[in-house]
Amino acid sequence: MKIFLDDIRDPKECLGYMHRRIGELNPIYAQGEWYIVRTYDEFVSAINKYHNHITHVSFDHDLADNHYHESMYESQESYDNHLKSVKEKTGFDCAKALKEFYKVKEIELPTMFVHSMNPVGMQKIIDLFK
Repeated sequence: MKIFLDDIRDPKECLGYMHRRIGELNPIYAQGEWYIVRTYDEFVSAINKYHNHITHVSFDHDLADNHYHESMYESQESYDNHLKSVKEKTGFDCAKALKEFYKVKEIELPTMFVHSMNPVGMQKIIDLFK
């Protein structure tokens, strides 16, 4: 099972740019079905329900309109300051929840991609799993 976390896009919309990030793995966005989740709550519910069946997760960072802010092109610090005023959780929060859940269950993490167009948010998610 593949989980695609994004507030507006569908997996096939990532084909045009993800080849630069994941190379020959890029066709995964057009192959088979993805279980699409749009919010933190939907994501956590899917993890709880399907954790034994998840093979891949693709993360977006910005899951609400107020996550989109010019500071996401400036620095992590300025973007983090903006997010402190936002109540909706981001894809980074989802990534933290996934990492903690799998750690507690003592199971191997699925293959993960970050398809977010937000450069600061994308790097935060990547760094979380280093």
